[in-house]
Amino acid sequence: MSKTWIALAGAAVMMSACTSTGNVERNAAGGAAIGAIAGAVIGNNVGGGDAGTGAAIGAAIGGTAGAVKGCREDGGCGATAPNRRQYYDERAGRYYYYDSGSGRYYWEDGSPR
Repeated sequence: MSKTWIALAGAAVMMSACTSTGNVERNAAGGAAIGAIAGAVIGNNVGGGDAGTGAAIGAAIGGTAGAVKGCREDGGCGATAPNRRQYYDERAGRYYYYDSGSGRYYWEDGSPR
């Protein structure tokens, strides 16, 4: 059982340096922890009674699911992209866009319109 915990700790350390937001790592670590606990309980009570194997399988599945959830929160992995439609101002001769999050208009360079 201690080998399983060492493997989980090693995987968590390796995943902690992947992105800048931390959503992927945080969700992957949480999913792996929940999956390991659930897998250990199920593995101990079902089949041959091997909690270590159940924990390893549960951690792998939970970690993967958590990483995908975090990636989608960051806008990747097939998540819908925010609306960045540009409009053209004929008087100014340049493009601007509307930011639905703040409710403001901005020029292409990011300065307020």
